[in-house]
Amino acid sequence: MTEQIALTAALTADPHVVLHPEAGIGQNTALRADGPLVARTDVDAAIAKAAAIIAPLWPLKHFVAVNPFLGLVNLPFAQAAAKLKRATGASMLMPRNYYRGLIASGRITDGDLAQALETVHPQPSALPKTVRALKKALAEDTEDLSPSVVTVAEILDRTSGTSATSLVLESLSKWCAAYWDEGQSTWRMPWKNHSPYAAWRAAAIHDRTPRTLGFRGIRKAFATLPDDPHDATTIIVDTLGLTAKALDDYFHRALASIGGWTAYTRYRGWHAELAGETDDTPIHLLAMRLAWDYGLFITHGAPSFRQNWTSAVETMADVTKGENRTASALAVETVLQNAFDLACQRETIHTITTRTAAPKTENLTRKAVQAAFCIDVRSEVYRRAFESISPDVETIGFAGFFGFPIEYVPIGQTDGGAQCPVLLKPKFVVRETVAGAGPEENTGILTLRRLRRRAAKLWKSFKSSAVTSFVYVETAGLSFAAKLVSDSAHLTRTVSHPSTDGLDKNVLHHAGPELQAGISNGRRTGFGPVERVDMAEAVLKAMSMTGDFARLVMLTGHGSTTVNNPHASGLDCGACGGHTGEANARVAAAILNDPAVRTRLHKRGIIIPEDTWFLGCLHDTTTDGITIFNREQVPQSHQDDLDRLDGWLTDASKMARSERAALLGIGDSANKDKKVTARSRDWSQVRPEWGLAGNTAFIAAPRARTQGIDLGGRAFLHTYDWKADTDWSVLELIMTAPMVVASWINLQYYGSTVDNPAFGSGNKVLHNVTGTIGVLEGNGGDLRTGLSWQSVHDGKRLVHEPLRLSVFIEAPIEEINRIIAKHESVRHLADNGWIHLFALSEGGEGGQSCHRYTGNLSWQPVDAPAL
Repeated sequence: MTEQIALTAALTADPHVVLHPEAGIGQNTALRADGPLVARTDVDAAIAKAAAIIAPLWPLKHFVAVNPFLGLVNLPFAQAAAKLKRATGASMLMPRNYYRGLIASGRITDGDLAQALETVHPQPSALPKTVRALKKALAEDTEDLSPSVVTVAEILDRTSGTSATSLVLESLSKWCAAYWDEGQSTWRMPWKNHSPYAAWRAAAIHDRTPRTLGFRGIRKAFATLPDDPHDATTIIVDTLGLTAKALDDYFHRALASIGGWTAYTRYRGWHAELAGETDDTPIHLLAMRLAWDYGLFITHGAPSFRQNWTSAVETMADVTKGENRTASALAVETVLQNAFDLACQRETIHTITTRTAAPKTENLTRKAVQAAFCIDVRSEVYRRAFESISPDVETIGFAGFFGFPIEYVPIGQTDGGAQCPVLLKPKFVVRETVAGAGPEENTGILTLRRLRRRAAKLWKSFKSSAVTSFVYVETAGLSFAAKLVSDSAHLTRTVSHPSTDGLDKNVLHHAGPELQAGISNGRRTGFGPVERVDMAEAVLKAMSMTGDFARLVMLTGHGSTTVNNPHASGLDCGACGGHTGEANARVAAAILNDPAVRTRLHKRGIIIPEDTWFLGCLHDTTTDGITIFNREQVPQSHQDDLDRLDGWLTDASKMARSERAALLGIGDSANKDKKVTARSRDWSQVRPEWGLAGNTAFIAAPRARTQGIDLGGRAFLHTYDWKADTDWSVLELIMTAPMVVASWINLQYYGSTVDNPAFGSGNKVLHNVTGTIGVLEGNGGDLRTGLSWQSVHDGKRLVHEPLRLSVFIEAPIEEINRIIAKHESVRHLADNGWIHLFALSEGGEGGQSCHRYTGNLSWQPVDAPAL
C-alpha cells in the first residue's frame, strides 16, 4: 500500500496527468463515500457474459472451423445481427447491392421475397409489408450504422485527433504475442511465470512507448491499479462512471477491440473445461484492455472529451432503444438474406424430393467394395465419381474420426493431438510405433529423431537470432535460389507432414498405431479387449452398417497437401480436431479386422463375414489421391480385389480432379491432373484447393436418397437409416455432434464472407505467423480469425455464397422434436434461425415428402417447388 500511495503522489504531481475527481487511484476498496456505482458481483457477471460472446480461436497447429457467432446463438439471428452491429460495428449481412444483383439475375424471386417477409423473427417495426415496398426500400441507400458502443480510446481520438485506439491495439497485440508465444521467438518474456494480468502490469509500468507517442502519465496510471484483475476492473468501472446497464455492451466492445486475442483466450478456457479445469484468462485480458481506457481517461481532462464520454455512457446504457433502432435499420437486409436462403433451399428441395429413390436390390448382390468417407463436402465429389465407376461400389458418409476419440502420440513424443471433434475430449491414447522393430532398433530411431530435431532447432536459432541472422543471409542466402526457382516452376517433390520430421522414409512406411494396452509416460495407452468390441459395435451402428458387408471395406479419412500455408490444418479433417484422419481410419480398421473383436460382435448380433477385410485409407482433398495403408497385411486371397480397387480409385480420382479443375480455373487443359497436383506443391499458391467453400446443406439419410444426384460438392452427406436406429441414439448423436460441427463450418464460411475484416483473416499474401499461434495481417494489428479472403473469393466473384446451413434429416418428426427439446444447443440453432431444419419422409412412388421446421417444435409441409 505504501508503494501505491507513493505512485499516487507521483501522478498527482505530474502536470500531464488530470485526475478524475473521484478516481480514488490506488484504493482496493469502495471508490466513493456512498460505495461504487456498480457492485462487484454485477461487474463479475458482466465480465463472464461479455467473454462468452466471443467465439474461441484454435491455434494454427490444429486450426478448426468455429462458428464466430457461437456466443450469440441463444438469440434470434436478426436480433444477434442488431446486437453485434450496435456493439462492434461488425456485419452479419451482405450489403444491399449484393442482394440487388441476386434479384436482378432472377436468383431471388418475388415468391422468395414474399415468403421471407413472413419468416423474419422478431419482426422490426420498420419491416416493409409487401414485396413492392421491400423493393422500394432496397433501392434506397443504407443508413449509416456506426457502432453506438465506444471505448474511451475511440472517444479521445474523435475529440482530440489522437491515435489512442491504434496504440492500445498494437501494444496489447505485441504483448499477447510475446506472452503466449509457443516457441517461435528466440528470447522469452521475463514475466511468463506470472499470471497474464500480473505479467502485463509488470511490463507496462516499464514501457515508455506511450510517452514517446505523446501519451504521458499512462504507465504511472497502470502502476496504481491493483494486482488482481477483478479488483482492477471494479475500480476502472467506477472511475469511468459506467452504470450497470452499460457494462455488458461496454465489456463486449472492449474485448472485441482485441477480438483475435480474446478468441485465443477463449480457446484456452474451452481446452481447460474439457479437462475438467477452469481458466479465467479472458478476465485478465479484459482488465488489461480496460486499464488502457482508465489510463487515457485520468490523464486527459479536456471538457469536450469528458462531455463526449458522458454522452457515450448514457447511449450505451439505453440498450433496448439502441438495439431496436439497429434492428429496424437492418430490416431490409434481414429479409433479403432470408430470401436468399429460401432460393437456395428451393433448388435443393426440388432435387431431393422430385427424384425417384434408387431401387432397393434387397441385397441380392453383394458389393465388391464399401467405402466410408467423411461427411466433408469435398467427399461428395469423390463419392459420386467412385460410385459411377462401378455398380459394385457402395459409399457411406460418417464423421471422419470414425467414432474413435483418440489422442495420437507420434514416435518420440509424450503428448499428441486430439483426433476428434473439439466438442469431445479424447477417450483413448494411442502411440505410434514402428512395426517389427525390436527394442534396440526403436531406441536408435528415437535417438536419431531427437538429434535431427535438435539440429533443426539450432539451425532455426542461427537463422533467426538478432546477430547470426545477418551471417546466415550472407553465407547461405544464395544457396536457396535454386530451391525457390524449382518450387516456383512446380517441379515435383515430396511434401512431408510436420509429424514426420526426423524420420526416414523406410521408417515411415512401417510406422502406425499401437493398439495393445499398456502404460507410456505414466498414461494408459491402447485398448483393452472389451473396449475394442464396445467401440467397434458403436461405430458400426452409427454408420448404419451392421450387415451385408463387402469383401473390402474402406475406412477413408482425409487430409490435405499444401506448402507455405499457415492454415494448412484448416484444410484437414475438422472431425479429427484439425488433423488428418489417417490415425483414426487405421485404428478403426485394425480393430474391425481383429478376429477376437469379430467373435464378440457376432454374439452381439453383428456378423462380419470371414472374407471381409477393412482398409485404413486417406483421401488427399488437394490432389484427390487415395492412399491405402498396411497393404502388406491384406490377405493373399484379396489381392485380385485390391488390384481391381486400385484401378477403380485411379479412375475415380481422375474424374474428381477433372470436376474440381474447372473451379480452380484450370479449364480444359490436357494436363489437368498434373496441374491440380502441382498446386499442392507450389509455395506461392494461395488457393491450392477450395476447402469447404460452397457448403450449404447437411443431409442425414440413406445414400439411396441422394445417389446419382450431383450436389456440386456443397453438401455434407451423413448415412443414416432411421429404421435401424431402434433406440434413436444414432439420430441423437447426429443432431448433437456432426450437425453442430457442420453448422460451425458453415457459419465460419458465412462470417468470413459477409464481413471478412471482422470474422475472417484478410489477405493471405500478407499473413505473418506470430508465436506459432495465429497470423497477423501485415506486421501488426490484432490476431486474425476465420478464413482469408482468398478462401472464399477467386478475385472476381464469391466462390462461397453466404447461406445458412439447410439440414435435411430423414426421420420421424416426433423423434426429431424430442431431441430438439432435450438439447438446448440444438434448439438454439433451429429455433433462432442459425440453421434451417427439414424433415424428409417417404412419399408416393418412391419419392419424398418434406416438412420445414418453423420453431417451437412446429412444422409445416413443403411442396416440391418448381424451378
